[in-house]
Amino acid sequence: MLSDRRRLVLKALVEEYIHTGEPVGSRSLVERHRLRCSSATVRNELGALEESGHVYQPHISSGRIPTDAGYRAFVDGLMGPGGLPRAVDAGAHRSHLALVSEVDDLMRQTSQVLSSLTHYVAVTLAPTISLARIRRIDLLSMGLRRALVVLITESGKVLNRHVELSEDVTPERLAEVERALNASLDGKRAAELLPLRAVLQPARSPQDGLISVVLDQIIGCLEEADRDRVYHVGVPELLALPEFAESARLRPLIGLLEDGIAMLETLSEVMQANEITVRIGSENTRSELGEMSLIVTNYGTGDSDGIVGVIGPTRMDYQRAIGVVRTVADDLSDLLS
Repeated sequence: MLSDRRRLVLKALVEEYIHTGEPVGSRSLVERHRLRCSSATVRNELGALEESGHVYQPHISSGRIPTDAGYRAFVDGLMGPGGLPRAVDAGAHRSHLALVSEVDDLMRQTSQVLSSLTHYVAVTLAPTISLARIRRIDLLSMGLRRALVVLITESGKVLNRHVELSEDVTPERLAEVERALNASLDGKRAAELLPLRAVLQPARSPQDGLISVVLDQIIGCLEEADRDRVYHVGVPELLALPEFAESARLRPLIGLLEDGIAMLETLSEVMQANEITVRIGSENTRSELGEMSLIVTNYGTGDSDGIVGVIGPTRMDYQRAIGVVRTVADDLSDLLS
């Protein structure tokens, strides 16, 4: 347990280091943060904080910088009253999100908003498609043995896939199957398609496999969509930070971001509760994030929740980033409700 004065010194040091990126000395803390104690007293407190693992001294003649534990103490209880303020300027971007009608575009726009407000990498995980409710299925004839299957969810997600048929199928037969599918699937969750296959198959005759073919294509399309739900923006923003003056330091992160499955697993593992989650440096289970901080929260209503967040250096403006992530998540929930 840190004493009150030690907490004040740590808070000042973290804020100063976030602002400057330079090791912080006792004199700077006294002069810039009005600690109402001498430099000698602050040096003693910094020594104690170093012993407790909250700060460290990169060189014997330099000031101190926060450790992951120091950032954790700051995030958990030193960011001021309320600790997690809303970012009021994020609201100015809500009108841009509200103009977007399709989910894919909304996810990309959301990532852009997050990155522009925080100057970190923004990640957005679209709602789970398999849990979304179906609004409509369209079957469009592209020839006697080719059709286009279009599925639209209630959240506005549009999926489509071309289907190669083993026999000639007229537009009238496609329309008949389309009506049967929509009558049976309207309002149901996409995950219910597979159990319904056996029920829908006899719609015309046991030998008619068209419904099964269409359902198989829709299910395959849904599985692909659920594996490809991560959107990210903002790697150039990180390259502008002094921590990444050597661009090679970002290669592990870039590799992770480009691996949709790995990123999906990372976000799903981190986001276990309906609240802001902050992982700092060594707290991350993936080595690619060992020198990064990840802030995420979920959005949405009920079963079709998604995730939004930012990835940046451990020297992150946590107070602002947390506020932005929370605000954008709230706006997304409102737009999708």
